[in-house]
Amino acid sequence: MHRYWWIVVVFVTCISCNEGLVYSEYVALNNGIWKKGDTVKFQFKDLDTVGGHHIFLNVRNDQRYEFSNLFLILELEAPDGNTKVDTLEYEMALPTGEWLGKGMGSVKESKLWYKENIDFKDSGVYKVNVSHAMRKNGEVDGLDGLEGITDIGIQIEKVKN
Repeated sequence: MHRYWWIVVVFVTCISCNEGLVYSEYVALNNGIWKKGDTVKFQFKDLDTVGGHHIFLNVRNDQRYEFSNLFLILELEAPDGNTKVDTLEYEMALPTGEWLGKGMGSVKESKLWYKENIDFKDSGVYKVNVSHAMRKNGEVDGLDGLEGITDIGIQIEKVKN
């Protein structure tokens, strides 16, 4: 009887942790190298048009990532074609070199804010495009290949009332 009780507790805990999750997707990058000009693309539709949502970008990195920050260009395109472009900087490590994010072993996952309390008023397909804008200090050209980013994901959660 006790064994079944634990199964129920674990099941309910897992469901309640993702209570507000309405969309989640990951794209693996080729051998953990993000080529300059490669855009990671996400599409989603049929979200609740009433009430707000939070959009997060999930980034997985391994020990090959040599920077303490990450510059990204994100585009959010609504079904009517209206596009908003943001250039964002995220902190990936502490000044001591310790990685931020969660995870055991060599891969860390960071859940990064993208949009807060956004309404998806239009029905139809929304698109999010993500590209990196990393370069070395003092250099004008971006990196041809950004090593150590293994996966990019997007997560959309319903705002809790």
